[in-house]
Amino acid sequence: MDQNTGVKIREVMINVTRQQVEDFHGPEDYWCLCVAWSHLGTSKSRRATVRIAYLRKNFEQDPQGKEVPIKGMIVLHCRPPEGVPMAKVEWLKNEELVSALEDDNIDTRADHNLIINEARLSDSANYTCLATNIVAKRRSTTATVVVFVNGGWSLWTEWSSCSVNCGRGVQKRSRTCTNPAPLNGGAFCEGMSVQKIACNAVCPVDGVWEEWSEWTMCSAQCERQRWRECNDPPPRHRGKMCEGEGQSTENCTGGLCTQNGKLMHDVKPQSMENSMDVALYSGLAAGVIAVVVLIVAITLYRKSQSEYGVDVIDSSALAGGFQSFNFKTTRQGNPLLLNSSMQPDITVGQTYSSPICFQDSIDKELFDPLPDKVKVQSSFMVSLGVADRAEYHVKAHPQTLPANLHPNYSMVEGKKTATMAPNGLHTPGKIQLKTSAVFGHLGGRLVIPNAGVSLLVPHGAIADDTSWEMYMLINQGETSAQSEERCEILLGPEITYGPPGLSLSCPVAMTIAHCAEVSAENWNIKLKRQTKDNKWEEIMSVDDESTSCYCLMDSHSCHLLLDQPGCYALVGEPITDAAIKRLRIAVFGSMEASSLDYSLRVHCVDDTPHAFQGVVTAETCRGGQLLEEPKTLFFKGNCLSLQVSIQDIPQFLWSIKPFTTCQEFSFTQVWYSNQQPVHCAFSLQRHSAATNQLSCKISVRQVKGHEQILQVYTSVGENEKDTVPFFMQADCTVTSQTGAKAFKIPLSIRQRICTTFDTANAKGKDWQLLAQKLHIQRNLSYFTKQKSPSAVILSLWEARHQDSGDLDSLASALEEIGKIHCKSLPQSPDENETDFTF
Repeated sequence: MDQNTGVKIREVMINVTRQQVEDFHGPEDYWCLCVAWSHLGTSKSRRATVRIAYLRKNFEQDPQGKEVPIKGMIVLHCRPPEGVPMAKVEWLKNEELVSALEDDNIDTRADHNLIINEARLSDSANYTCLATNIVAKRRSTTATVVVFVNGGWSLWTEWSSCSVNCGRGVQKRSRTCTNPAPLNGGAFCEGMSVQKIACNAVCPVDGVWEEWSEWTMCSAQCERQRWRECNDPPPRHRGKMCEGEGQSTENCTGGLCTQNGKLMHDVKPQSMENSMDVALYSGLAAGVIAVVVLIVAITLYRKSQSEYGVDVIDSSALAGGFQSFNFKTTRQGNPLLLNSSMQPDITVGQTYSSPICFQDSIDKELFDPLPDKVKVQSSFMVSLGVADRAEYHVKAHPQTLPANLHPNYSMVEGKKTATMAPNGLHTPGKIQLKTSAVFGHLGGRLVIPNAGVSLLVPHGAIADDTSWEMYMLINQGETSAQSEERCEILLGPEITYGPPGLSLSCPVAMTIAHCAEVSAENWNIKLKRQTKDNKWEEIMSVDDESTSCYCLMDSHSCHLLLDQPGCYALVGEPITDAAIKRLRIAVFGSMEASSLDYSLRVHCVDDTPHAFQGVVTAETCRGGQLLEEPKTLFFKGNCLSLQVSIQDIPQFLWSIKPFTTCQEFSFTQVWYSNQQPVHCAFSLQRHSAATNQLSCKISVRQVKGHEQILQVYTSVGENEKDTVPFFMQADCTVTSQTGAKAFKIPLSIRQRICTTFDTANAKGKDWQLLAQKLHIQRNLSYFTKQKSPSAVILSLWEARHQDSGDLDSLASALEEIGKIHCKSLPQSPDENETDFTF
């Protein structure tokens, strides 16, 4: 009964099971309806459809994780599994329903996708898509969203004051990557954090007195006066005021003055005269005493210095008489090492093939100790007909040097004398290695042995029937080409060649070994020349175009084409912190005065033959032995220091003083090591005289930079004191060659190449093509002004390939040019013969 209307209602029910649907209807929908009838008629209800409900397991599309920048839009796609009825989709953020967060920035209404309009740091989370119907709940894979922040630069600080008070300096300003700081893997700021600009500080001008004025008339007090002003010039820019008085007064009667009508005489009382006498004699006595004390002090000082037995006039000059040496990874029979049969851990090996050394195949005798002024004749030198002179000066006791290194020896008409500092340390301010020879029209080559330095005088550079005595020297005087204010460093030795007034028809080729890892992005490398007033002027930058000189940088050497004699230096200014200077690391050892003490000395010098030769010379003097093959350390110009430490010492056999196992050198000491080479020592003591083996490791590393390990394994018994010295032979004594022997390319071929390429012709075989094939592709304007561009190019090739007698590279270049010509221009029958027969 309907309670509201009172109408009588009938209810009919039917139960339909899933089994019935599957058995009788299969995949089709099952439907039914209700039929009511009476004598008045029949009525049917609407159909009721029955379906089988399900929800598949796998999502059609799972959301994917993303990394987006802050304030970016995030869209996570989700397509739920197929199901009946259709699944309802919800999103979870870190297992919490997103709909419950009431966040207007998140929209989940569009096609089941989740959209975050502006990403915030708080939106970094794990997101999961949840599908639900009456059958089951399904979870998608979790998508991780990371909102990152890219770093941004802060504002620049104000420019610092100029780094110097007078002259050219540097101003800096900096900024930090904190606006904002990078978060969640965001990118670090791009660009430099520090900027530098050059500045010129106005130098102080000290005041100078002007001339005195005329004297005034004599006054009634018998005085006259004069004045002067401090304005010639006046003090400016923090300059000092003039010293002295600006007014002067004196008696104008010569000591006589009329006073009260009488002439008064200036008469000194007797007591004043006596006091002046006492002061005079006291001063004389004090002077005599001071002179006596000074003489005694000088005598004691000279007596203490005489214990060394050496009057040091020069140092490192023995480099001129040493054999070229090779450091190779093959350790068998290496006479340089104390124990050549040992096999330490070698990670880096550099070969010093001594490219700048002529091998004398006839005279290879050792220079045994000889009396002063003994001459050793070299038959090879005599055959060259060249008066070579390599002059060094020293006074030393013979017993202070090894058996094969005597301080005085001479070749032909020249003499060589070697210098050692008594303590084995470098004396760079007084080194001068010099070689000279007489050259004529045929030209030749000068070499300073074991220094990486040579000078090539091309054929025809000197006129016929003319000869010049030319010289070349390495000098390290008090004035240096480098400027510490601009962080400039010498990359190789300073080289002088002459004589002044030398007249040549074409440039000479000078080769200088350097220690820079060449990179135009990190280095600004310049060539400087010393002026007559001993100042240095920049004549070119390596990367610039110049017609006054030419510079070609190889990995370890710089080749220069020069027109004027003088003193030249290669300097480098680091542009970035990534600028690398190569250091040569070596460890030496020797027994000390006590039979139980042993000293390990580690040297860090510029990676040039000349710098390392200074170490060898010093260590030879003090009896040191090379314990491990030297290695190369890449030292960056990032202002970080160098650390040297000793490790893995057998504690039960050896002891070392506490707190001495690690030594540190400041960046400035290492970066400017060409002025004062860096070295340190470790003093070890063995517990028993029976201990004759030492093994340890030496670590040399730049803070947060490159590291090298030197493995030491050596015998330290008494019988090791007289082991093999560094250089067994003196076969690198020829310092010059003249004529055809000095050149790799035969003269006839050289002349033919020049004739072919110096004039551009229809075949296209001009000197520019030759330069291109020989990998000389920059600053070609320099060769344009030369009388014979091809001859200058070949001189440059000679300088680059002086350490090898291989002509293959030149022959290959000429052959390639010939092939290009054959392809581009067909030959006529009378042109079958190529111009490049080699």
